[in-house]
Amino acid sequence: MPVYNFKKMGAIPASTDLIDIVLTRTQRKTPTVVHPGYKINRIRSFYMRKIKFTQQTISERLTAILTDFPRLNDIHPFYSDLCNTLYDRDHYKLALGQINTARSLVDSIARDMIRMVKYGDSLYRCKCLKRAALGRMCTVLKRQKASLAYLEEVRKHMSRLPALDPNTRTILMCGLPNVGKSSFMNKITRANVDVQPYAFTTKSLFVGHTDYRYLRWQVIDTPGILDHPLEERNTIEMQAITALAHLTCSVLYFVDISENCGYTIEQQCSLFRSIRPLFANKQLIVVANKIDAQPWETLSAEKKAMVEAMVNEAGESCTFLTMSNTSEEGVSKVKNVACDKLLAARVESRVSGKKVEGVMNRLQVFHPTARDHHTREAFIPDTVKQKIDNGIYKKDENDKSRTGYAPTKDDAVNDDDQIMEDNEMKKTAREMMWENGGPGVWAPDYREQYDLKNPDWRFDAIPQILDGKNIADFIDPDIEAKLEALEKEEDQLVQEAEAAAMGDDESDLESEEEAAVEAIRDRKKTMRLMSHVNKSNNKPTVPRIVRGLAKDKHDGGDRDAEEIKRKMQTYGVDAGAMIERGRKRERGRSMTRRSTRRDEEDNETQSSDAEMDIDSSDISKTKMKRRKKEEKDEKKREHSLARSHSRPREPSQIGLKDAAAERIAKKLDKEGRKNWEGLSGEGDQRKTVHLVKWMNTGKKRMGTHNKR
Repeated sequence: MPVYNFKKMGAIPASTDLIDIVLTRTQRKTPTVVHPGYKINRIRSFYMRKIKFTQQTISERLTAILTDFPRLNDIHPFYSDLCNTLYDRDHYKLALGQINTARSLVDSIARDMIRMVKYGDSLYRCKCLKRAALGRMCTVLKRQKASLAYLEEVRKHMSRLPALDPNTRTILMCGLPNVGKSSFMNKITRANVDVQPYAFTTKSLFVGHTDYRYLRWQVIDTPGILDHPLEERNTIEMQAITALAHLTCSVLYFVDISENCGYTIEQQCSLFRSIRPLFANKQLIVVANKIDAQPWETLSAEKKAMVEAMVNEAGESCTFLTMSNTSEEGVSKVKNVACDKLLAARVESRVSGKKVEGVMNRLQVFHPTARDHHTREAFIPDTVKQKIDNGIYKKDENDKSRTGYAPTKDDAVNDDDQIMEDNEMKKTAREMMWENGGPGVWAPDYREQYDLKNPDWRFDAIPQILDGKNIADFIDPDIEAKLEALEKEEDQLVQEAEAAAMGDDESDLESEEEAAVEAIRDRKKTMRLMSHVNKSNNKPTVPRIVRGLAKDKHDGGDRDAEEIKRKMQTYGVDAGAMIERGRKRERGRSMTRRSTRRDEEDNETQSSDAEMDIDSSDISKTKMKRRKKEEKDEKKREHSLARSHSRPREPSQIGLKDAAAERIAKKLDKEGRKNWEGLSGEGDQRKTVHLVKWMNTGKKRMGTHNKR
């Protein structure tokens, strides 16, 4: 993971936008209404709170800016020099210093103005001091316009920098422009660097990642470097110089032996000699690229001598390789050699460091010594030797069990397997599982492992206990046979009775009634048989309230009038009276309401007749109307209360002493309802909407309007 992540820095607003943010937040987060009639202490605290809140908001914003930007003295030297190359270290520090000074000025202004507001003797004087304080703070922010704009541009550029870890395993590529560095990076990593046939296509550092020996490697592509003095190099070239100077890595110096890049081999060797001091303490590999266009074997002897001399000047640690990005010849070899050299160097540096001594002091190697001169060979039990001689145990140690795996052509039945079957060796649970269908089909019978007093009890059925009693104790195993014998005896008695009745000329029942009796007996016998068949409880239980209701227009359900009538006729019962009684109960509610309405009309008629009997001289017409309205309302109230709930007439009927106790109970009930009804309580603030004067008065001209 990268050590530094500059993408998390927040955006920096312009000076005018920052003033709007601060003042708008002050307006929203602080009280807005004050009156001259308030106590002077309250007026002072009102305006002191405004000043203090504005100062805190500005301080928070400026502190966030100073915290987000890295301190060049505290970060890795690579990033420090890179910031110096890209943004100018002096300008960067000056901008952050001005922001820090502005924060200190705002704090001192707020401190001085709050001290003056403490001694304000009127609302007008306190208000003037507040306006002066906010105005001076805004002036300080306006003067930071250039610094804020510069820091915003720096933030945008830093957020686009690659997430580079200076301490991880790194491969760095350098050389003149257009020698094949970006193409090599696209070959060995998942990066997609732009490749074009002209110089300086790559203008900044690009980072990719590759895997080698189960490790993650960081590959850096640098812009091209030209052969001229350090003072004349531009910002693009200085990025490559900075990476070479500060990163511990394996360096690949690319040489275009075909000279298609626009530079001769002599110029490429001259650049190598000029930047050779940057290769100190690094694993250097010189890569002769584009051998597809110009093979190394056919290169002229003079140019070969130049390249070989350059490699020899670098020392024994330098390695020379050839490759081609087009044909991909030698690409993997270059990558592997670079990774191996860097790994070896990292291991060597750790071994030669001081940390190894601390680890070695804690390691101790013991060499066992013989206690006597006796030779002790491996002991094999006699039973095992016997089984080996009989062929039960296999002598080949590499021949492992294939139980549980798919059979192959080599899994033929051999003599050893036949011997194992003959000896009836105990099979494992895994072998039995695969013989009986595999996992999910077969499961072992754990009852074999039960430890009981009598081993014969292990496979007995576990009793079912209900209310502390064994259900099996109350089941008669001969109940079915006894029931069948009783039914046979009953049928025999019925037949004898019928035979005795055959001699009688007269019969109490008619032919239709006898047929109905026979049908009832047959129905009873069928139901008894079906009850034995349908004893299974593996069916959904239908709620009682929906049983027998109509399912659709074709199935009226068991409660349908026609269905009830048909079923009762099969039992020989007349269902007409039952159906009529059910219809009357359905109409009972509406009939009651209609009769109630009729009673109200009769009562009104009677009351009007009674009123007509009263002498008009005794009561005025207005009082007569008021009395009629009160009587009507009282009747409505009585009916509504009667429908909703039963109303006790006295407090004693609801467990209270008197009317005072009833009032206290109602009050406590109302207070308790606030917890679950969401009503307002004593701690709830009641704020009304205030129209702020400066937002709703004055002339509105064309153009934009600031909200302050």
